[in-house]
Amino acid sequence: MLAIIVDKEQKKKDIALGTKALILKDGINNITISQIAKAANIGKGTVYEYFKNKDEIVFELVGILMQEHNERKEKQLSLHVSTREKVKSFFGFFYADADRELREIYKQFTAIALSSTNEEMVTFQTECYTLYEKWMENIIEEGIEKNELKSEAKELVMGIFAFAQGTFIMSVTTSAIEDLKQKIDTQIDILFDLMEK
Repeated sequence: MLAIIVDKEQKKKDIALGTKALILKDGINNITISQIAKAANIGKGTVYEYFKNKDEIVFELVGILMQEHNERKEKQLSLHVSTREKVKSFFGFFYADADRELREIYKQFTAIALSSTNEEMVTFQTECYTLYEKWMENIIEEGIEKNELKSEAKELVMGIFAFAQGTFIMSVTTSAIEDLKQKIDTQIDILFDLMEK
């Protein structure tokens, strides 16, 4: 009899994806490892072969969904001509319907990351931030090269990114922001009125 060779990375992804609906419905803090095993159609012990705890499942799921999101974002950005529209599209993650599931999982991931010193999560967050900051920087630099924006605009990359992220966090932790898309679009329009040549 031949031994079955298991692709451990793929199995880990399959388990995380198998639990997505459960996590979206009940939240990671409200489910048990037994429920996770049942949702992923595996034994409880198998969960522990791949994940130390429930938080790591959310971490894995965010990574998978972020990769899918980045592929969609790349396509969306290519549809826009002006830098202003590219920046608005870039921040569509915070309100676009296509990213609803990722946003819900990301909220849970953020709560875990803020209360954890897990080095892998810190590294992941740093890599995500660096990737998105560089992406935004490239959009702004392209706008400068196309003579749409003043050269000083590149100094606002971190501020633009921090504003959108902060607005998103406020929208999910308070009732202070009713229409997130409108709020982000308005602020971007004001910034671009100042940055455009």
